[in-house]
Amino acid sequence: MALQSVKEPTVEQIADQKIYQQFGVTDEEFEKICGFLGRKPNYTEIGVFSVMWSEHCSYKTSKPILRKFPTTGERVLMGPGEGAGIVDIGDNQAVVFKIESHNHPSAVEPYQGAATGVGGIIRDIFSMGARPIALLNSLRFGDLNNDRVKYLFEHVVEGIAGYGNCIGIPTVGGEVNFDDSYEGNPLVNAMCVGLIDHDQIQKGVAEGVGNPVFYVGPATGRDGIHGATFSSEELTEETQAKRSAVQVGDPFMEKLVMEACLELIDSGIVLGIQDMGAAGLTCSSSEMASKAGNGMELYLDQVPQREEGMTPYEMMLSESQERMLFVIKPEHEEQAVNIFKRWGLDCPKVGKVTNDGSLKLFHHRELVADMPVTALVDECPVYNKPSKVPEYYESNQNLELTYEEVVDLNQALKDVLASPTVASKEWVYNQYDYMVRTSTAVQPGSDAAVVTIRGTRKALAMTTDCNSRFVYLDPEVGGKIATSEAARNIVCSGAEPLAITDNLNFGNPDKPEIFWQLDQSAEGIAEACNVLNTPVIGGNVSLYNENSKGAINPTPVIGMVGLVHDVDHITTQGFKNDGDIIFLLGETKNELGGSEFQKIVHGQTEGKPPVLDLNTEKRLLDTVLQAIQKGFVASAHDLSEGGLAVALSESCISGEKGAEVNFQSDLRPDLALFSESQSRILLTASAEEVEQLEQWLTEQAVPYQIIGKVTGSSNLNIKVDGQQAIQSSVEQLEKVWKDAIPCLMK
Repeated sequence: MALQSVKEPTVEQIADQKIYQQFGVTDEEFEKICGFLGRKPNYTEIGVFSVMWSEHCSYKTSKPILRKFPTTGERVLMGPGEGAGIVDIGDNQAVVFKIESHNHPSAVEPYQGAATGVGGIIRDIFSMGARPIALLNSLRFGDLNNDRVKYLFEHVVEGIAGYGNCIGIPTVGGEVNFDDSYEGNPLVNAMCVGLIDHDQIQKGVAEGVGNPVFYVGPATGRDGIHGATFSSEELTEETQAKRSAVQVGDPFMEKLVMEACLELIDSGIVLGIQDMGAAGLTCSSSEMASKAGNGMELYLDQVPQREEGMTPYEMMLSESQERMLFVIKPEHEEQAVNIFKRWGLDCPKVGKVTNDGSLKLFHHRELVADMPVTALVDECPVYNKPSKVPEYYESNQNLELTYEEVVDLNQALKDVLASPTVASKEWVYNQYDYMVRTSTAVQPGSDAAVVTIRGTRKALAMTTDCNSRFVYLDPEVGGKIATSEAARNIVCSGAEPLAITDNLNFGNPDKPEIFWQLDQSAEGIAEACNVLNTPVIGGNVSLYNENSKGAINPTPVIGMVGLVHDVDHITTQGFKNDGDIIFLLGETKNELGGSEFQKIVHGQTEGKPPVLDLNTEKRLLDTVLQAIQKGFVASAHDLSEGGLAVALSESCISGEKGAEVNFQSDLRPDLALFSESQSRILLTASAEEVEQLEQWLTEQAVPYQIIGKVTGSSNLNIKVDGQQAIQSSVEQLEKVWKDAIPCLMK
């Protein structure tokens, strides 16, 4: 077998000098590769195996964890395994969605790292045949007083905005949180949602022996080489030298590729299509062949190249963006070429489907690599890592929280509202075009974004959620809370929760304490999904998120989509009318562990997170959704970071209204107002609907308390058991809340 380049090490050097270890391949894995090949691999082959067997592509550490998740349901049309999951929404329509991370690239090159993360998730959606209609994101950064963190934050947001705005897909929602644990290792998770008719659903399969394989998109360069393995290792001081592992995006090219591919799919001639995401041409070709039970030959001289002298190794491992691979029958070649020509694109034929089960690469008419497809895709090693309960967890389980009572609750509320995690994210989402295509019914800033479905009375609600402090204190409970809060946000927008996509962001799983966090959080997510009837239809795992101080807080982000059955049900958090009555549903307990109040006012994250009963949560969600659908509810807002005091403030600010509140509680005022007890929702109802709402809540056995009314006074006045606790103008609270992030970014 010919060598590709005199500069590349020989087969003997790769084995004898253990060069494969530089690619993250262990000695044991190298021996397995040799066994599959029946010989030692050459440089191209070890490169291909290293990316396909990386955590990013193979999930070799997380597969045992992911098996815990429920992945089927009566609405699920496609679960994990393809580019994105698909859920039926009736009338021959379906929603397609997925979330993925671009954490390590964003830590090195924040603009391009974030931008190409957006581009990649868009391709996952339209490769299924769906029209992307909305983008969301979930972002985590360190302390904004740190100049490097400011730089990362600023340029990540610019990258998201730059790509999404140019391609013309609205960025409608998301979340941004801040914590010291993310310093040096930000989290950039991008989610895309699309619409599709049932008969347009595509799969990434290389069907039909002898059928040609086509390449579409810009030429292949040397950017992004070993991006998958780069994302499967810890960030170190040497990481900055790996800028070549960060891809460069072109949203204008992606727009052309997207429209051309959707037209190609609409023509009905596509047998299989997949984007070249992680591991580029390697992953798309081998996975498409594997899913069809076939093999594939690639003729690398036909691959468009934008740099001279590219080797097979470089072409196969490049992660240049905006590229797709598709399979059609030979008789449809002219039709496909003409479709792409109309969009100013070429689609060269770069290979064909074979029946020998091998991925064979040819360069300069010589066979330069020959690998069993099953070995690359289906026989990756799977590891059951050791697990250990961390000492910090056991200490927190036995810790009794005893803080002195905070008397100045006006100042405490302002301090919590000014916390970057709670503060207004207008500085972020005002950089996004969230109204393009004019289908955005609820803009960023409410509990969930809502996008209408043209030609129907339906809409889709969507959100991303995770309180990583809760997950840190108790991963299982934190996983339940993340899933439940996402569902609460969906319901408060007037939608039925459908399914989730998850992004599991954790530290190094080789550390038993980290693997325990991953395992336990998955247990919690799985249990919540089972009870709430929201199966997991796909997602992403991002491990090795660590910095010099240790691992990030465990952050299993939940992306959830819900169905608004009638646009009349769309609900927002802002108070609506003077005189509307304010209801607090759920029970408030002494639960400050992991809360924003604990962090900001007491400078701690300790103790146990709030208790969550999933059956109670399910009953609350069903009751509130039906109350909205019955027309009893004027506004709805879930209680999360900052508890009741922050929820009331946000509803006043959003609705430009005041409120008079008298909350009856056995707790101290600071605990009553800032506890983050779960399964609580703030509702308002007009005076005419109060009796019906009360009757409905009583029938459904949902605990509630009428705590006040909406006023036109422009003041928020809160009493606890008749005693004055907080008194402030809404205008003053809004200023504190809105100015926090812009002031820090100056």
